[in-house]
Amino acid sequence: MAYLLLDSLPVINQTRELLAERGMAVLGAWALLNLLISGYQVNRSGVRTEAVYFHQMNLGWNFVNVALAVWGMLRAQPNHVGGLTLPDSLTAQFTFEKILLFNAGLDVAYVCIGSWLRARAASADRLPERLLGFGRSLWLQGGFLFVFDVSFYLVYHQQASRLLNLLY
Repeated sequence: MAYLLLDSLPVINQTRELLAERGMAVLGAWALLNLLISGYQVNRSGVRTEAVYFHQMNLGWNFVNVALAVWGMLRAQPNHVGGLTLPDSLTAQFTFEKILLFNAGLDVAYVCIGSWLRARAASADRLPERLLGFGRSLWLQGGFLFVFDVSFYLVYHQQASRLLNLLY
């Protein structure tokens, strides 16, 4: 019986890595969509308007998101995790889960900073539209990333129960 359970370890590891790869593909698709839309809109939004600053911030955020997505997809090794031991598999699982939960906390901070920037715009003497645009972008990007990270965690965490079942 124990041998049958341990035989499933390579499949669990491969599934976990495929999930990570697909998650990074979702992030990359979001980033590319934002780059396309904001790249188009940034030149159509006028000079020194809330909209132009919103699209500028989206461009900056999503260049970083594309880099993270590419890095994550390159790090995912679904065909090279078959030899991981159960302790190594558990470490890999829970390390990535901690990263996703930490990121969800950062996402909340981004939304809060966006709110602070928008509130600060009311009393800004210089370029309040920049604060408004940047704040709105932080709302959008932080909100999406929060939903992404929490959803990804919930899907990814299902692999943890499969690994833990191998212990008993």
